[in-house]
Amino acid sequence: MQSLELILRESARHHKHLCPRQVLGARMSLLAGEMLELELPRTDKRLLVIAETDGCTVDGIIAATRCHAGARTLRILDIGKVAATFVDTRTEETIRIVPRREVRTLAGDYAPSARDKWEAMLIAYQVMPVSELFSIQRVSLNVPLSIILARPGMKAVCELCDEEIMNGREVVKAGLILCQTCAGNGYYYSSTTASVYEMAISSLEGQHL
Repeated sequence: MQSLELILRESARHHKHLCPRQVLGARMSLLAGEMLELELPRTDKRLLVIAETDGCTVDGIIAATRCHAGARTLRILDIGKVAATFVDTRTEETIRIVPRREVRTLAGDYAPSARDKWEAMLIAYQVMPVSELFSIQRVSLNVPLSIILARPGMKAVCELCDEEIMNGREVVKAGLILCQTCAGNGYYYSSTTASVYEMAISSLEGQHL
C-alpha cells in the first residue's frame, strides 16, 4: 500500500491544499483496505466506496483508493456525514467507517504545539491510533449489490419525458416505464412532467373503471 504521506500529497495536489477531512478520508480508506484485505490503490473494480458526503473527505478517499465516479466504483450519497462504506464486490463484505465524535477534542493531545484547532486536527488525524479515530461497523446493504452496480448496456426510454435511461435505472409505475424523476424520485421538480404524469395516471385508472 502507498504511504499516508504520498496519498496526502496527491490529495493536496488535486484539492489545492491539505485539510483535516482529506486526512480522514485517506485514513479510513487505508483502514478499510486492511480489513478487507485489499491492496490499495485499486486498478480494478473490486472495491466500491459509498461516501456519505461530498467535498474534502472524498478527495482523500480517491487519492487512497483510486475509486472514481467515472469508473462506477465511487458513489456519493450526500447525507451530510463524514463517513464511508467500503464494499468488496467479490465477497460482498461491507464495512462502514466514521470518525468518533470526540476526535476534535482529542486532537489537541496529539498536537500540543498546533497554532489553532484546525492545525491540531490536521496534525493529529495523521497520527492518532485507529481505535481513537474511528468507529467501525460491519454492515449489510439494504439494496442488493447487483442493483447498486446496475447493468451496463441496459437502456430504456421514459414514457413521459422521452429521455433515455441507462443501466437499468428505470422504474415501472402504474404500468408506465419511467425515469426516476418522472416517477417522483428525482432531485428537481418539473410542473410539465407532473401534469403529464397526472393525466397518464388518470387515463390508466379510467381504463380500469
